[in-house]
Amino acid sequence: MKIGIISLAHMHALTYIEVMLDMKDVQIVGVADEDRARREQWAEHFKQLNIPLFSDYQQLLEQDVDAVVVTSENVKHHEHVLAAARAGKHVLCEKPLATNLKDMQEMIEVCEKNDVYLRTAFPVRFCTPVAAAKKAIDSGQIGAILAIKGTNHGYIPGGWFTDPSLSGGGAVMDHTVHLVDVMRWLMGAEVQEVYAEYDSRFSDDPIDDCGIVTLEFDNGVFATIDCSWSRTKIYPTWGDVTMEIIGTDGVLHVDAFGQKVNVYSEADGVKWDPWGDNMDAGLMQDFIESIRSGKGTLATGLDGLRATEVALAAYQASEQKQTVVLR
Repeated sequence: MKIGIISLAHMHALTYIEVMLDMKDVQIVGVADEDRARREQWAEHFKQLNIPLFSDYQQLLEQDVDAVVVTSENVKHHEHVLAAARAGKHVLCEKPLATNLKDMQEMIEVCEKNDVYLRTAFPVRFCTPVAAAKKAIDSGQIGAILAIKGTNHGYIPGGWFTDPSLSGGGAVMDHTVHLVDVMRWLMGAEVQEVYAEYDSRFSDDPIDDCGIVTLEFDNGVFATIDCSWSRTKIYPTWGDVTMEIIGTDGVLHVDAFGQKVNVYSEADGVKWDPWGDNMDAGLMQDFIESIRSGKGTLATGLDGLRATEVALAAYQASEQKQTVVLR
């Protein structure tokens, strides 16, 4: 399987590359990035890995490539996915899928028209604690779900993430989508109504860095999401993904990053030593398998749209101070 990477803008690009280098029968054909500073920063690294570095993504698409991973700035996902699809390449696109509904709908349609797969990068589906929760729910261990409380905290990433013209939004856009996708996946239900409030409390950047999103699903489940960039740089990891899932017969407590050991050091303070699985590896393995077999559990382009439309509705609800009805 021959894979290309479009852009090094998102930090996950390097993680995905690292994962693929350890995969059998997978070749990274090249990396394309139009940003000269980023190319110069990573040129020596990719030279040592014998991975070609292109300044134009069209040059990459002209290579013998089966699929591409799009990890560019959020507003550029639309352009890059359309170009890849028209070149006949399967696509794994970083979340959010795009920054508006029109672009996402076109991305899905063009990929279908060109008979290529469009997948959205939601690695939390491949985290063992979340997968175990899915199994418990499907088997009826906690009965019917009544409500879910979720958190996705992180630190402020900086750079283009805090520029709305490139990111499309801050913490609400960046972190809501993960939990909405997982909740939809766990229940097989769609978000029906959205209310939210957001603010900027942790930085001087003109962008939302904290928020609370309230959801009602079409199966009657009530959910809340704390999607804040509230972690400090000294926190042991970049953030968290947690859920408290309340059912008629029990409660599930899910900590996606709970597979770790707390290490207390006089020199370094508290650090985490993770011992668990690599959800990014699960994501990439499923993407490769979905291309080879046409099957997989990876989120589709439509899943990406459904999660992002909730984030967009959250902004609308907060600005209008009223609930937004999606369906």
